[in-house]
Amino acid sequence: MNNNEAGKVFAIILASGVGERFRSEMPKQFLKLAGKTVLEHTLDVFQRHAGIDEILIVIASDQRLVVEEIVVRGNYGKVSGIINGGATRQQSSAAGIAAVSVDSAKVLVHDAVRPLLDAATINRCINALDDFDAVDTGIPSPDTIIKVDEQGAISEIPDRSLLRLGQTPQAFRSGVLREAHRLARNDDAVKVTDDCGLVLHYGLAAIHVVEGDVSNVKITYPSDIYLADRIFQLRSRSASESIHLPDLKDKVIVVFGASRGIGQRIIEIADAAGAKAIGLSRAQGLDVADAGSVAAALADAQRRFGRVDGVVNTAGVLRTGLLDGLDYASIDEQLLTNLRGSVVVAKEAFRVMKGSGGSIALFASSSYTRGRARSALYSATKAAVVNLMQGLAEEYASFGVRVNAINPERTATPMRAENFGFEPASELLPTDKVVQATLSALFSGATGEVVDVRR
Repeated sequence: MNNNEAGKVFAIILASGVGERFRSEMPKQFLKLAGKTVLEHTLDVFQRHAGIDEILIVIASDQRLVVEEIVVRGNYGKVSGIINGGATRQQSSAAGIAAVSVDSAKVLVHDAVRPLLDAATINRCINALDDFDAVDTGIPSPDTIIKVDEQGAISEIPDRSLLRLGQTPQAFRSGVLREAHRLARNDDAVKVTDDCGLVLHYGLAAIHVVEGDVSNVKITYPSDIYLADRIFQLRSRSASESIHLPDLKDKVIVVFGASRGIGQRIIEIADAAGAKAIGLSRAQGLDVADAGSVAAALADAQRRFGRVDGVVNTAGVLRTGLLDGLDYASIDEQLLTNLRGSVVVAKEAFRVMKGSGGSIALFASSSYTRGRARSALYSATKAAVVNLMQGLAEEYASFGVRVNAINPERTATPMRAENFGFEPASELLPTDKVVQATLSALFSGATGEVVDVRR
């Protein structure tokens, strides 16, 4: 570290906890959530954020090999230090700030077990440090807070409008945080639970509070991992309004379900961008539920071009109507195409990619989070695709193969028109936006994510 740090923004991720309250042999930052460890999700947030220059991870010494493997495997280039922490959160934070040598840098201290942090909260913390030396993150309390005395009786009910639930990150000018830990080093009387508490205790700076986010939950108890997983499903990785097409020149992309709609447009747009795009569909005699046909098609692409970089499965069947009114031929058609087809494509794509790496995009539907009358079977298969994707993301990660699910809202496709008739274009998502989001996700480096695409 040197004086070049003065204008930098550091993220110190506290990942040395042992998770006693979680009642698990494995520390909670290493538990799997939506295809990755909790720590990886947290690292992803800071790695992708343009305002973060360097990341320091504070760990327990016996976790070093695990964390080093995560950093290398995930290509977290912003990680500039993996630092041994102490027995307490305060000692670990002190170790983290000690690795920043200048006093004027901006530093964000964040709990590794808050993997749902959003970029907007990071922005608010960084910007607030232009005017304040210490910043906390908080959200209004939805519940009445009561203060009790030593006998357990209510002694006070504070005005809820003045209360906030504290979160992380907490942000500081590095010199202020360093001084707080210097003063606390030999002060046995100090009893605080976080870094803002130290700064406040010693009166080192006024602490400004910026708005947090209700989804930025801390994984403390076993039930929290299920809550976080559900939030990932609902929030997922939303495709932004301005989606930039990645560099597709010479990329080898195989698309199943390419005879019309989204699949056809993926081929057209990828071709125009210089990719080697191969479109396959039932119209050409290929059924995605037929493992032999899918395997042969992918093997042929690999022979022709030497590799396969991306595989997309847009093939799908929707038959609306009450389940009681569907014959078993229609039921089997949806099960085979929507679910078995996704299984087959993902399995056979992995076989051609596991030596060189690559990316798979499966298609979910906005109905996957809740079954809908008259399309219950379709909703069920799309929910299964999401679970399939999340599980495979874990299985395939060590082989460099990524898997994501594209989740567009109502889109202007022939399949939708056949089932719902005329709908105003203003109420439907343009096909090209779904295509661009799919290609962007395919080569983004992300895995295990549901990519929401909205108008």
